[in-house]
Amino acid sequence: MSALYVKNLPAWERLLRVLMGLAVAGFAVYTLAGLAGWLVAAGALGMAVSGLVGFCPMCALVGRRLDKKA
Repeated sequence: MSALYVKNLPAWERLLRVLMGLAVAGFAVYTLAGLAGWLVAAGALGMAVSGLVGFCPMCALVGRRLDKKA
């Protein structure tokens, strides 16, 4: 069975994306008023999800791949 996608983020970047995504989302909801805060939070949660999944569509568009040796 083949995967629908190939992971293109290393483990350290995945962890960083999850942590920073959650931090920015929380910060945006508590500091930005109204719709702007929710929009920034939604974008930050998108970054956190890409870290959880291990696949970034923008990185794939530019041809980024994981080094198989590492």
